[in-house]
Amino acid sequence: MYLELNKNLTEQEQQIKTEVHRFAADVLRPASMELDAMHNPEDVIAEGSPLWDVFRKAYELGYHTMHLPEALGGAGMTPLARHIVMEEMGWGAADFAVGIGVTSFPFNFAAFGQNPELMNNHVMPFVNDREARYVGCWAITEPQHGSDMLMAGTPQFKDPATAGSVQAVLDGDEWVINGQKSAWVSNGSIATHAITFLNVNKERGQEGGSVAFIPLNLPGVTKGKPLNKLGQRALNQGEIFFDDVRLPKEYMVVPEPMYAYVMESVLAGANGFMGATFTGLARAAFEEALTYTKNRVQGGKPISEHQAVQLKLIDMFIKVETARQLSRAATLYNQSTSPPAVQYSISSKVYCTTVAFQVASDALQLHGGYGLAKEMLVEKLFRDARASLIEDGSNDILSLTAARKILDQYQV
Repeated sequence: MYLELNKNLTEQEQQIKTEVHRFAADVLRPASMELDAMHNPEDVIAEGSPLWDVFRKAYELGYHTMHLPEALGGAGMTPLARHIVMEEMGWGAADFAVGIGVTSFPFNFAAFGQNPELMNNHVMPFVNDREARYVGCWAITEPQHGSDMLMAGTPQFKDPATAGSVQAVLDGDEWVINGQKSAWVSNGSIATHAITFLNVNKERGQEGGSVAFIPLNLPGVTKGKPLNKLGQRALNQGEIFFDDVRLPKEYMVVPEPMYAYVMESVLAGANGFMGATFTGLARAAFEEALTYTKNRVQGGKPISEHQAVQLKLIDMFIKVETARQLSRAATLYNQSTSPPAVQYSISSKVYCTTVAFQVASDALQLHGGYGLAKEMLVEKLFRDARASLIEDGSNDILSLTAARKILDQYQV
């Protein structure tokens, strides 16, 4: 385990670090490797799959509630403890880290409104769930709209031509929802509930959006097959279709006037999560390289004793440590500040995912031909890291969003 430079960790934070690391090593990583080897993504989510064992164990330990306030039955973690959890889970298996992390997303939104219907019938059953019967997803990406839906604060966010495709129209006391969310919805094929970002006012473009809490057993909701993809194969992703779905008015948890503000809060939280998670993956790749090079003998000595390898290792080490410091700083600040400084959380996501891919690539190179073997962890880490440069917003588009924030806010 890495050297903790923060000497002020509380006893609870240190205990959480130890416990989550054990869970990541004993549960997440072996199950993720097993699921990664499955050829058919439908087998990954089938009844009896190791995926469900992992989810149940995560729920038993209360990890599904770590983002909920303690007053509502949440885990009551400090911002630093949450960062530690995300990094350790990312170290174990980034795909499971994302899947477990996103499952609470709809219920977090539903909880803040304190609506008795939502609280009694959905939020509290989720909080008390220990069998993974309630699984959430974040339904935002669409076939014709991806990272552009995250560009809050930019001129194009207000352009009518950019309006989202999933539309909601108010009909009396119900919203009628039509449209399709794309195959990149994390947990999309297994979710029971979705926090759904949709459009209610095309004239205002993306800014004319709202956010709905949608139970996915409503009439008119259907799901597509799980996506077959390069990496993060333990993370189920799939389409969701809405065909004249009628939703009670009170289930629209974020009204149009608040949409842009909420989107910035979501950007801060989601990007902070990604930064911490892929700091963990970068660390895992570095550790794999360090272990291998200390044991692989070439030229009569371990290759770690060759200076060219040492230079590569220290470069990887520096990147992992700087990723942790940036992602922690952004997470701790934004979880205790309103409104958040979105440019820092985006910078964390962009930098840490880039570092994860670079370090994983270097780790694979240091393994030589063995790094290309499917049974090697480093080969999986390389593929998983590659996906992170696109998921939750492509790094190029997110960088433009952060740049707009910097240009608008900083005076010279």
